[in-house]
Amino acid sequence: MQRNFCCRIRFETAVYFHESKGYLLITIFVDADACPVKNEAIKVAKRYGLKIYLVSNFKMRIPKDELVETVIVNDHLDAADDWIVDHIGNKDIAVSADVPLASRCLKKGARVLDPNGRVFTEESIGEALAHRDLMTYLRDLGNITSGQTPRKKRDSSRFLQRLDDLIQAILRGK
Repeated sequence: MQRNFCCRIRFETAVYFHESKGYLLITIFVDADACPVKNEAIKVAKRYGLKIYLVSNFKMRIPKDELVETVIVNDHLDAADDWIVDHIGNKDIAVSADVPLASRCLKKGARVLDPNGRVFTEESIGEALAHRDLMTYLRDLGNITSGQTPRKKRDSSRFLQRLDDLIQAILRGK
């Protein structure tokens, strides 16, 4: 009886162990090129004991931690996206503002969150892709010349809350 109790506790708290050993495995993948929430994602991953990969085309300074790993890919246009899609699984979380990457990760069963805290779902990704295509078309016509709006503190707060929500949902099996 004691052993079953310990296994249950370990399943709920030590989420970074491998599934083949009876533990839930959640990994966070960050499309790290120009990602404004790398440090926030690292903080949440460390709090839960989750492995986090920061995937980019260039070397970056990150805190040394066994749970944090940087992956430097070649400078091919979608190399970071391809690496993430090749390694992500259905109990994982991707952090990216790249809508096509979000779509590819959703097809693999992963959860996807953008840096402003918007959760992409199977229901919302079609609209996000259409909006992206429309904005690209308008930019190509020269009708839109401004960039993204500046980040606000509430964007980071929303991101942290939604990342925590996604992890909790996976832990609950939802």
